Amino acid sequence: MSDIDHRRLGVDLYNATWELLDRDDRSVEDDDAMIARAHASFHHWNQVEDVRPANVGRGHWLCSRVHAVLGQADTAAYHAARYVAISRAGDVDDWDLAAALEASARAAAVGGDFDASDRFEAEARQVCMRVTDAEDREVVEADLATLPRRP
Repeated sequence: MSDIDHRRLGVDLYNATWELLDRDDRSVEDDDAMIARAHASFHHWNQVEDVRPANVGRGHWLCSRVHAVLGQADTAAYHAARYVAISRAGDVDDWDLAAALEASARAAAVGGDFDASDRFEAEARQVCMRVTDAEDREVVEADLATLPRRP
């Protein structure tokens, strides 16, 4: 077994990515660091021996969000679609599919396909109604409320 604590690195890099995502004064270098952190977090989670599919999916979600924020619709859509596939395959929490569909809606909107975004959002809201934990449901609903809208 390696001396590297992949789980800790995955968590730390996830949180470090959010430090940059939450800023509205990022430089181009910060954007580059944000991409690197998100993908590094995803990489380290994938190295964890007993990683759950949900953790892999959530890594895709983070990458999707970063790329969506940066206007990189194709890459955002790729990661969102991977999270949807993982969520539909099972062994995830009840909110994972709703979050994956939110990511798909965001990626589609960033790419200018608002019809697809509307479809993903509608499905996400349907799935969200079945989320048993109110806090989990509220997190997904809050993300849905920030989706880009038609100009």
